[in-house]
Amino acid sequence: MDPKKGIQYLVDNDLLEWTPQAVAEFLYKEEGLNKTAIGDFLGERDDMHLQILNSFVELHEFSDLNLVQGLRQFLWSFRLPGEAQKIDRMMEAFATRYCNCNPTVFQSTDTCYILSFAIIMLNTSLHNPNVKDKPTLERFISMNQGINNGEDLPDELLTKLYESIQNEPFKIPEDDGNDLTHTFFNPDREGWLLKMGKALRSNPSCRVKTWKRRWFILTDSCLYYFKYTTDKEPRGIIPLENLCVREIEDLNKQYCLEIYNPKSKGQKIKACKTENDGRVVEGKHQSYRISASTAEERDEWIQSIRASTSKDPFYDLVTVRKKKVISKAQND
Repeated sequence: MDPKKGIQYLVDNDLLEWTPQAVAEFLYKEEGLNKTAIGDFLGERDDMHLQILNSFVELHEFSDLNLVQGLRQFLWSFRLPGEAQKIDRMMEAFATRYCNCNPTVFQSTDTCYILSFAIIMLNTSLHNPNVKDKPTLERFISMNQGINNGEDLPDELLTKLYESIQNEPFKIPEDDGNDLTHTFFNPDREGWLLKMGKALRSNPSCRVKTWKRRWFILTDSCLYYFKYTTDKEPRGIIPLENLCVREIEDLNKQYCLEIYNPKSKGQKIKACKTENDGRVVEGKHQSYRISASTAEERDEWIQSIRASTSKDPFYDLVTVRKKKVISKAQND
């Protein structure tokens, strides 16, 4: 539940030595650890955690592997956290290690860093069914122009990487038997919330609504909800494109937020749900009202949903690094 407290407990009871190498080996080699917790722990920014991250990455051997093969190995050992700064630190460490193992492939670690993000985003775009505009090989090559210290990478290299992802998506490790990790890579947010449903059938004239506890996952500008965390298929899918979210007061529940269409008031939101008999039907909601357990949790969900409907956090990280590489090449 709290990896920092868990590691501290092991150290306090002389079950684990508090050194970067010992902790890294424990996280890398010990079986049955929660992959999400490993990712969160490795992404912390204090000096000791950075040393542990570097030791953890050095346990991976990337020599003579192409970049996709290296990423497959790296991303199997933990789950990338959702926080942009943690992702940045972890991918920076990966790029440094990969370039040390393969010194002749790229001119700088910046090139490896940018291309690694491009591959991760390509994986999502090609294999997430909610992404309709699938990137072509030509677009993938075009978007990576000039990233090798101002020069282009060989088309042959980029083609090989593209085809590898096209033929086989990243396999994400199961987390405590949770099959959702195969489908929902790097969610922006996930957790239990209460969702307001329709009125009770036993009294259709009554306006009392039912509230049901559901496991929500926010990823790729879609909100998925499940009855149980172990369900392989969602009970409902809410595409967030063109929708807005706001805090709202409710007489029956505290800490509510509402997802609504600001331009089409009164119309049903385009969404789908699975009935008890297995049929997938169109959603009937004109808005979705959801209750969190605390005001802080509600605000965090609102912030995450708003961020999801605007930009991918990967985009900002890669854009900054690309500008740095191109500017440096121009100055040289």
